[in-house]
Formats: sequence, C-alpha cells, structure tokens
Amino acid sequence: MRTRRIRLLWAGGVAAVAVAAVVATAIAGNGNDNVRATLDGYNEVPAVSTTSSGSFTAQIVDGGSAINYSLKYSALEGNVKQAHIHFGQKFVAAGISAFLCSNLPSPPPDTPACPPGPATVTGTIEAADVIGPTGQGIAPGELNELVRAIRNGVTYANVHSSKFGSGEIRGQLRRGKGEH
Repeated sequence: MRTRRIRLLWAGGVAAVAVAAVVATAIAGNGNDNVRATLDGYNEVPAVSTTSSGSFTAQIVDGGSAINYSLKYSALEGNVKQAHIHFGQKFVAAGISAFLCSNLPSPPPDTPACPPGPATVTGTIEAADVIGPTGQGIAPGELNELVRAIRNGVTYANVHSSKFGSGEIRGQLRRGKGEH
C-alpha cells in the first residue's frame, strides 16, 4: 500500500513538472511577441471618412532587441507622405516613436520611402530608429520603452497622406498572431 502511494505521489509530481514545462514553453514561446493592427480612417483622431485601409504586423524579436514589421495600405485618397508608430492610447493623437516609411525631405537615416499604394513596406526597428517622443518619456534610442508601450497597448500605427496630413488611416497595436 505504501509503495503504491509513493508511486502515485511520484507520478503526480512528474505530471505537475511536465505541465509546468509546457506552460512555461507556451508563455516564453521563442522569445518573440507578435503585434498587429487594422488601419482605417475611423480610428484617426479626429475620425476621417476615407475608402483607404491597411494593416500592420510586427514581431518583437529576442525579448525586445528589434521589431520586424510589415505595413500594408491601399486606396489612399491622397499621396502617401509618411507612416509611423506613435506612443498613444486609443482616441488620442500622440508623438512619433519610430518612422515606418517617409517621403518627407529629411526623414531619419535609413527610413525607407513610402511607395504609392497599394503597397507593402517592411523593415526592422532597432534602438537607433526610436526618436521619442521625449515629451512623453521615451528618449531617442529607448527601444525598450517602445517595446514596453507596445506590450501595454499604448501605441498605434498610422499613414499620413497629402489629403489628410494628420493621418488618413490608423490602428491601435495589440498583441496577437501576425504574419511574421
């Protein structure tokens, strides 16, 4: 009887360790976080009536050392000017953290050009690509702060056009399955 009880306790302990290992693996994954957003004019502040749409997917790699992204947009009613990740909650216009693409005269170094739509822009954001916003507590180069903001749901991606200079389409970044 005692041997059977010991075996049951031992088997229960092994099962608990196995379950804990599976849960830890699922939580840790491969060290990456997937992020996504659906972009439309109704998410802009103030809202914009436009036929354009877009999507943003990203993967925070190696626990936060970089962010690989893909931005898609189509049917913009104006010529695309620039696209960014901003540090701000839903329904608030906020400061720029990182450029995704730009057709401005002097964008940050290594910023890809925004092609006319429909288009897909891909790239990687590293610490040197983070420009702020310093007034909101993110200093240039603080990729860890941008990653923390993304994980907490207080960032958004948007695309600005010649018709809607403050932004034509926007979407709040949220964790979830992406294309990367």
